[in-house]
Amino acid sequence: MPRKKNEPADWPAVKPSATGKASGVRRKTTQGQAEMTNPGDAVSSALSMRLGQRVRSARAARAMTMKQLAMESGISLPYLSRVEKGDGNISIAVLHKLATALNLPLENLLSDNERYGADYALIVELLKRQSHEQLSEIRQWLADYTSKRADPSMAPMRIALIGLRGAGKSTLGPLLARQLDVPFVELNREIEAEAGVNIKEIFWLYGQAGYRRLERRCLERVIATYPQVVLATGGGIVAAASTYELLLHSFYNIWLKAEPEEHFARVMAQHDARIASPQLQKEAMENIHYALEARGELYDLAHAKINTSGKTVEQTAKELARLLSRKKAA
Repeated sequence: MPRKKNEPADWPAVKPSATGKASGVRRKTTQGQAEMTNPGDAVSSALSMRLGQRVRSARAARAMTMKQLAMESGISLPYLSRVEKGDGNISIAVLHKLATALNLPLENLLSDNERYGADYALIVELLKRQSHEQLSEIRQWLADYTSKRADPSMAPMRIALIGLRGAGKSTLGPLLARQLDVPFVELNREIEAEAGVNIKEIFWLYGQAGYRRLERRCLERVIATYPQVVLATGGGIVAAASTYELLLHSFYNIWLKAEPEEHFARVMAQHDARIASPQLQKEAMENIHYALEARGELYDLAHAKINTSGKTVEQTAKELARLLSRKKAA
């Protein structure tokens, strides 16, 4: 069927049903919004709303703008906007594009998947009944159980600093490494060396998914190379579940927290040309709020956290040293 004028390229064409009438026909309401007319609208609407929420949350966790996700997925910006609002009659092909651009398994955008068999499905249902505190204990127990270390006292001493940009990871990391007399590694510099281009170009050339693959590969190499190290990670590493699990399993993770306003002030102090205008600064502040909201629960899985707001570098460095001294003595 020929596509109507001004109809988004990703909008699936309406096909005739067995009766010869178009199924899923859309009509315009008085507000100009599309409205489905077939009896399954309620179920479809609920699914579309849930899908839109998951796409929006996954995008926020990766600090991607809607424009970036549209470009990397090959989906038009107006259509993506409708998807996130729960108003997009999304096709499987478009769903696959979004999942690929977000570096997510396709099923994560829709429902639970029993790809690991009946035991997996039952374990998931068992875990769903546990409290947040119990889940934390279970995860730690599983990490200890699967580590298979004969002597826990001989475990490598790797420390990972996590948190949003402007948390102080690159500043505090070298200070902490000198105190502990261990190497300091910045994961983004390792990724740039691996790719041969800078981070901005990596996203431009390979997208979010390509960057996450490089991030995982470089993290695995750091683990294989350094039994003792202080690692500064990228802020979005927590959004890639398998990579974050490896980080939590192989490092003592410390979340460097700060208030959104402090994150913003520190980024501004770096004279980043990407937030030079007032409009861009407003968007940057909004993105910080969205990212903290989307990643907060993930950052909270770290083994320890330190609030750096209102503190000097020296004060935070001393607090880090005290934290690790208590951990060593425990």
